[in-house]
Amino acid sequence: MGGGTSPCASCKLLRRRCAKDCIFSPYFPPDDPHKFAIVHKVFGASNVSKMLQELPFHQRGDAVSSLVYEANARMRDPVYGCVGAISFLQNQVSQLQMQLAVAQAEILCIQMQQEQQQPPPLMTHNNDHHSGEDDKSSLVNYSSLQHYLSFASTSSTNNVMQDPLKRESLWT
Repeated sequence: MGGGTSPCASCKLLRRRCAKDCIFSPYFPPDDPHKFAIVHKVFGASNVSKMLQELPFHQRGDAVSSLVYEANARMRDPVYGCVGAISFLQNQVSQLQMQLAVAQAEILCIQMQQEQQQPPPLMTHNNDHHSGEDDKSSLVNYSSLQHYLSFASTSSTNNVMQDPLKRESLWT
């Protein structure tokens, strides 16, 4: 933004004159000084300048957005940064998938209970010799489903492996 206008956030923070061809001015406007300050604190102005110069113009905006995101993540979690946030979210997805599987199994169990409580349909003479086998197989399936549900519900609430990268400070 050089010339007679206000210097970009980078040049203002670094206390230098903002040239017309300033690499930072399109991405760090003067009205958002915090954006450059955090990127400068984590990566350094020289490194950011080198990164931007190596990229084609059409990719620089996305690169700056990524740098700002990573810098913010590093300020919240200096050790893990974005990786900590990703690990936390992956752990949440795993827990929710387990809860979904348990809920789906419980729905299936309820449906099977309702089917067993309904009176059996009228049988014809051709199907009479198979009805005993069908009843036994459904009881076996039902009991194994109950066993699975009791295992799944205890393991989902008590034994879900916690990710060591989970950080409470990411969201507070």
